[in-house]
Amino acid sequence: MSLEAEIVRWKEKRHALLLAHNYQVPEVQDAADFVGDSLYLSRQAVASEAPVICFAGVRFMAETAKILNPEKTILLPDLAAGCTLADSITAEQLRTWKSEHPGAVVVSYVNTSAEVKAESDYCCTSSNAVRIVAQIPADKEILFLPDMFLGEWVKKSTGRSNVHLWAGDCPVHAKLRPETLSRARAEHPGAQVIAHPECGCGTQVLPMVDKVLSTDGMMRFAQTTHDAEVIVATEVGILHRMRRDNPTTKFLALDEGAICPFMKQIDLTDVRDSLAEMRFQIDVPAETIRRARLPLERMIAS
Repeated sequence: MSLEAEIVRWKEKRHALLLAHNYQVPEVQDAADFVGDSLYLSRQAVASEAPVICFAGVRFMAETAKILNPEKTILLPDLAAGCTLADSITAEQLRTWKSEHPGAVVVSYVNTSAEVKAESDYCCTSSNAVRIVAQIPADKEILFLPDMFLGEWVKKSTGRSNVHLWAGDCPVHAKLRPETLSRARAEHPGAQVIAHPECGCGTQVLPMVDKVLSTDGMMRFAQTTHDAEVIVATEVGILHRMRRDNPTTKFLALDEGAICPFMKQIDLTDVRDSLAEMRFQIDVPAETIRRARLPLERMIAS
């Protein structure tokens, strides 16, 4: 029996839902019930009646699913699937930052730990960060964390000057620099460039980027474009879905080395074993769930 068939069998036996992020390896994406960005997958986790959710992503995503579904069993197939960006700020560091800006509204990117979410007023993803910040009263200071490139994009898009940024970044996106973009433009002069707002090039060379899009926005663009070539500035895992959903357009990675090792941690064997052995179960303390749920519900609703 193939691994794919075993996964189907175990999903049925466990009455489980398999979610996979856009950056997972192709075979895991193909085995999943739903593939998408953090916001889309969070919504699927809430909407599902499945008692078990196997999350092929990274730890903060599984924690998010647990906060939103405390009664469900949440599985992360490999505990080594972490996130450098999420690790760039701790709850203690956030509490100190808040004390320096009393009354400020805390907007935390979903790429954060459960404990940081519990210290926040709002959570957001790259697809709704601008909308969430725009709805906060203009006279309120905002602490935006932890990605400074996404934060710069939010500041530019909203025109707000009272947004303070945490100095964190995603190493994979931060390496996508202006010089990389210039080289790609020269090699493919007719191609549109779409960039994730976490990119180091996205906020610095806006005239060189045709569209700044979240991963979900990139997928919607990929499904409707008729361009011959599109240069994609984000983690290369998303190219699998783009090429599958639109085989007539040539989707090119801005940098073939833009690979997140944490997102590539999980393979089909891990998924099969996770479902078969009910490992590894993600738990979040009840008090953390209570405090983190509202900012996440605000994210889901926006």
